[in-house]
Amino acid sequence: MARQIEAVCKLCRREQDKLFLKGDKCYLEKCPVERRPFPPGEHGRRRIKETQYLVQLREKQRAKRTYGVLEKQFRRYYQLASRKKGITGENLLQILELRLDNIIYRTGFSSSRALGRQLVKHNHVTVNGRKVNIPSYLVKEGDVVAIADKSRELLSIQGFLKSKNRPQIPDWLSVDDKKLTAKVNYVPAREDIAVPVREQLIVELYSK
Repeated sequence: MARQIEAVCKLCRREQDKLFLKGDKCYLEKCPVERRPFPPGEHGRRRIKETQYLVQLREKQRAKRTYGVLEKQFRRYYQLASRKKGITGENLLQILELRLDNIIYRTGFSSSRALGRQLVKHNHVTVNGRKVNIPSYLVKEGDVVAIADKSRELLSIQGFLKSKNRPQIPDWLSVDDKKLTAKVNYVPAREDIAVPVREQLIVELYSK
């Protein structure tokens, strides 16, 4: 199975923005984006001419890296979004938001999407009462996502529930911290998705 093995802080520096890939570390002063706010590599400080293609490419890379999706899968998501009714860019973000690993992150049960992915892979998560260990599983409106009974005392989960860095829970999710469950109230619209991505640039890139 393909996976991302590059140092994730380098990904944030490449996009010159915090993608919150390392959980609590992203909120500290030692965050590499704060200490070295320029792209990695020996030519990182060099000024690069921004062409239209480069701007579109960087926006696609930002979205892909934010959600922890590799190129082949991201392209499949775009093809799926383009076949659905509605605006392709918004459809794409909706699909990414409805991934199970992202749901675990949005509910505040994990400090990052990478940790949410790990919880799902290790059978710590259920959907509608059934264990699901596929991070890319797409939840639907009305689905109930929960931490499995045997996993509710995990220190990684309990610790982050009390963290001051826990992200705000979006309106399209209802979360019960005592039962460690979350319900998908509705499919999020673009205004419900707090990700600084200009999805139209991604559509323009793939439309060439």
